[in-house]
Amino acid sequence: MMMPRMTHTTELLWREYDSGEQLAEVLAAELAGWLHDQLARQSALTLALPGGRSPWPIYRRLAQQPLRWSDITIVPTDDRRVPVDDPLSNFAQLKQSFAATGAKLVPLVADAALSYVPWPPALAWLGMGLDGHTASIFPGPDLQAALQAPPSRRAIGVLPDPLPAEAPVARVTLTRASLLSARRLIVVIQGAAKRQVLEQAWAERGAAAPPIVQVLSQAVRPVEVFWSPT
Repeated sequence: MMMPRMTHTTELLWREYDSGEQLAEVLAAELAGWLHDQLARQSALTLALPGGRSPWPIYRRLAQQPLRWSDITIVPTDDRRVPVDDPLSNFAQLKQSFAATGAKLVPLVADAALSYVPWPPALAWLGMGLDGHTASIFPGPDLQAALQAPPSRRAIGVLPDPLPAEAPVARVTLTRASLLSARRLIVVIQGAAKRQVLEQAWAERGAAAPPIVQVLSQAVRPVEVFWSPT
């Protein structure tokens, strides 16, 4: 396995790869080994995974790994308030990637749905938009509700303002407390622009920081950032 170059930025551990293909290959294999070890210690676990197209190459490789998939539950970190088979649904995308593995897939349609899955998550996987949002924790009127919700509130409905042009619908997202309760928290981003957004926001973090920094800055464990230029 090729080893990444690693640099530290305070609490962020950057793992850098030369290409998206290399990132996908190494991260899928590394996660498979880690999940195998986790399943050796416990009977079942939950993964909180993002939607979108960027993770697909990683998911495709991960889904081919010989894990005890029947003991793994997968939930979206966030979703659009649309039917679960809608093209805009993150759940639909995760189902397409992992249904054949035999994993349990649970839609994030309501907080109550999460009361039936192993909690806290073993893994919370975050992406980031160029505006600094993560999951569906967006700048806007519901930002503080998502950030300040108590640990008992695992997910919360939010309405981004303005609504993203590519999906102008209401959302549901795991709260900051839910994301930070995960035993392992990773961020996967690609491109120089996103790296610049995260590094600059992290360096200047404060009350007006973008949502991803307001989430990560409260983490009690190191946060791994997996990055490639393409």
